[in-house]
Amino acid sequence: MKMLKTAVIGVGYLGGFHAQKYAGLADSELIGVVDIDPEQAQKVADELEVPYYTDYNEVLDRVDAVSIVVPTVHHYETAKTFMQNGVHVLLEKPFAATIEEAEELEQLSRDKNVRLQIGHLERFNPVFTEFQQLIDQPKFIENIRIAPFPKRGTDVDVILDLMIHDIDLVLAVVGEYPESVEGTGVNIITATADLANARLRFPSGCIADLTASRVSDKAERKMRIFQSGLYLSLDYGTGQARKLQVNSDAVPDPENLRPETFQLEKGDALLAEIESFMSAVREGKKPKVTGQDGLNAMRVAWQIKDQL
Repeated sequence: MKMLKTAVIGVGYLGGFHAQKYAGLADSELIGVVDIDPEQAQKVADELEVPYYTDYNEVLDRVDAVSIVVPTVHHYETAKTFMQNGVHVLLEKPFAATIEEAEELEQLSRDKNVRLQIGHLERFNPVFTEFQQLIDQPKFIENIRIAPFPKRGTDVDVILDLMIHDIDLVLAVVGEYPESVEGTGVNIITATADLANARLRFPSGCIADLTASRVSDKAERKMRIFQSGLYLSLDYGTGQARKLQVNSDAVPDPENLRPETFQLEKGDALLAEIESFMSAVREGKKPKVTGQDGLNAMRVAWQIKDQL
């Protein structure tokens, strides 16, 4: 197996986990971690026994692939630098600070023939991967993603912070772009929306309702899918799924309308995401979550934002 030289750019809360995964992979040689905060960089580097740097230019010519886990405002400039140098990039969501930046990065990945994967982690959640193949022409989808306000703070509104996950999931299962987008939102703690609701209507007739909040007293990440003969409830937080299948040609007996319940192992979605990225790099294939996927989710997110 070909060893790939890797690095993580930005090793704060989430970036530190990225670094741990790369350090543990058989096909990855983590050559170092990068953070503008030398104390944080050194802390993660010492744990993993690798060098640390405060300027990503120091690793630019020494890596095959990187995870970029810096604040959203720096996504464009950081990812652009690495891709222009022929380095494959796993870029944390949200894709970029603006649609124009995301479009340029997506085009650059094509021009340079480098893999660009966007970090929509829930696509690798076992509860999604297990049941995704059952979803076919859904008619109604309901997503709820609520959480307490993050201790680590946030540099974007709740749409780009939380709802973007569900926008990506909905686009992935419906398989088309919405023909209309309605959105409402309010700010409670920050200067931007902390609570938002959106309705997406698709050409196929499917309707998706999405609610996201970062000012709740509990955490919940659920998706409910309704289609002919099938109801699915997926809990991304607990790994529990409920499935009810009926013969859509006959009137069901209410006595038999009892959903099956499944409990999936939580798994390690971040490890699965990074393994999938490394595989796309090694085999020269499209990532599971492409730049185009990330761009589509961004475009929908901005349609919602524009209405707030």
